[in-house]
Amino acid sequence: MASLYLLIPIAIMLVCVAVAVFIWAVKSDQFEDLDRQGTEILFDEDAPIKKNKDEH
Repeated sequence: MASLYLLIPIAIMLVCVAVAVFIWAVKSDQFEDLDRQGTEILFDEDAPIKKNKDEH
C-alpha cells in the first residue's frame, strides 16, 4: 500500500510529460507532412562526390 503513494505521483508526472511532449510536437508541426518523411529516404538529393585522379 505504501508503494502506491510513490507510484501514483510518478505515473501522473510521466503522463504530464508525455502530454507536454505531444503538445510540443503538434505545435512545432511535427505531424504536418507525414508523406515526405517516408519518401525522403528513397531520393538522393546530394550529388555524389567525385575524386580527382591526382588525389590519393
